[in-house]
Amino acid sequence: MTTDHPATKLIGETLLSFSMPIERGKVREFARATGADVALYDAPDAPIPPTFLVSSMLWEPPGVSIVERLGIDLTRVLQGGQEYRFPGKLPRVGDSLDIDVTVESVTEKPGKRGSMTFLVLLTTYRRGGDVVAEGRATVIERSAS
Repeated sequence: MTTDHPATKLIGETLLSFSMPIERGKVREFARATGADVALYDAPDAPIPPTFLVSSMLWEPPGVSIVERLGIDLTRVLQGGQEYRFPGKLPRVGDSLDIDVTVESVTEKPGKRGSMTFLVLLTTYRRGGDVVAEGRATVIERSAS
């Protein structure tokens, strides 16, 4: 079902572009915090834990609000899911990733308490121009009524 949500106009548009260095200490901290085998992720050129890329949001440039650009009301938002795809080797400590966030789709579905808008944000991670990972986040915005 199509929607008249403001984010519909942004489908395919790059909302953010930024870079993220993959630092050994941050990978080690993330591994420890998530209960992963820290020794596996502590080498100077260690691969990242697959869900480490969620921390890329901490590298987003200041002053740019995805929430405002998408026109969503955070008081009505639910997390609908997060997934990653790695077409090759995992990014590693020492890599620097170039990151682009785009709106992949916006759909509306009826619910028991009103409609829900599903926004899928695609985050593309590149190393030297090659795509090393893609992340998809589904944001659900419940209707105001």
